[in-house]
Amino acid sequence: MIDHFGLQVSDYDQARAFYAKALAPLGYTVVMEFADSTAGFGRDGKPDFWIYAGGRTSPPVHVAFRAETRAIVDAFYAAALSAGATDNGAPGLRLDYHPNYYGAFVRDGDGHNIEAVCHTQAS
Repeated sequence: MIDHFGLQVSDYDQARAFYAKALAPLGYTVVMEFADSTAGFGRDGKPDFWIYAGGRTSPPVHVAFRAETRAIVDAFYAAALSAGATDNGAPGLRLDYHPNYYGAFVRDGDGHNIEAVCHTQAS
């Protein structure tokens, strides 16, 4: 199991603002921050997703965040778009993956493919 993951970003302030807004529906907040150049996002006081100033991570990567419900996936997608992301796949079932794979995909300011996914049936 992965404990934490980090990305270098080309515009720290923009990326921090973007991720704070986009990840809020997933319950993520800035848990730790160092000298306006490193931020750790997480839940329950434990940062597991980090961004660092200093340049663009290349090539872009794909990061998927687990959501408890499909409504949270929808909320992530709307929040990410309103924070400046570009669409890379609207919320919906991805039956090629498995019958209950409900995901949404956006591209952040550095081109990373950021996803929220729910693996449970709709209630």
